Amino acid sequence: MPQPSHPLTAGGRLRSLLAQDGLITAPGVFDGLSAHLVARTGFKAAYLSGAGVSVAGYGLPDIGLLTQTEMTDRARAVASVLDGIPLIADADTGYGAPVNVARTVREYERAGVAALHLEDQAFPKKCGHLPDKELLSAAEFTDRLDAALQARTDPDLVVIARTDARGPLGLTEAIDRACRYAEAGADVIFVEAPRSAEEIERIAAEVGVPLLINMVQGGLTPDTAPDRLAELGYRIAIHPGALLAPYALHGLDALGRLGGTAPEVTPGPQGLFELVGLRDWAAIGERHRDRSKDGA
Repeated sequence: MPQPSHPLTAGGRLRSLLAQDGLITAPGVFDGLSAHLVARTGFKAAYLSGAGVSVAGYGLPDIGLLTQTEMTDRARAVASVLDGIPLIADADTGYGAPVNVARTVREYERAGVAALHLEDQAFPKKCGHLPDKELLSAAEFTDRLDAALQARTDPDLVVIARTDARGPLGLTEAIDRACRYAEAGADVIFVEAPRSAEEIERIAAEVGVPLLINMVQGGLTPDTAPDRLAELGYRIAIHPGALLAPYALHGLDALGRLGGTAPEVTPGPQGLFELVGLRDWAAIGERHRDRSKDGA
């Protein structure tokens, strides 16, 4: 990755960290309090979790229900609290066609993020650790990635390309896409949801650009020690549920102590999403999908 041209910008600060040795650990944040906690505990970067903002900010599961404006507003608030600590932000699919992606990049820049990641899922997207994801073609996503890269007004903004191909198409296709997105100019590559230590190692061996890995508590990817990730060559590890999961589970425990009746919670991200209505929203989606098939 090239050295930052403006080290005092948000993107420049993250590029300076990436130019150093070691793994950047970025805990997930979703509001002002979580951002203050990360800032006060000495972390060098933070991750604006789309799932966290959806669940904690809006009481919605992470299935593509948030808008660009809602995410941008939250990014602005969090970046202000972090006060110079680089913020890596989830930008989902970019919220539309290439022209929408270009606007997303510029709005996120204005909000003060250091980096954003775009994914090759079709809209509406899903959390990367849920089943039944639908993908764009690699060519369609490359067009959106190019729009993002061309839209930057700060050349130091770090653009991260995420592929969700591992689930629906397998690891080989995911790696092929990752390499294609790197060739198209992505600064960092994010292969979502590898399912074993061997897959984590293979990605590191075959994708020759800086890599981000997503450590989701109870998700599909096995927990891996930071030292091992750094040894393999991963540069960023995001932990979107580091604060969100304890917040929900300890909250339920505290309410139980007050006399409330705590529901059963499925382990992992699906359980968090069920607390905020995943099954109801999924039923709405299925109902209208069935109607579309009947009318075809």
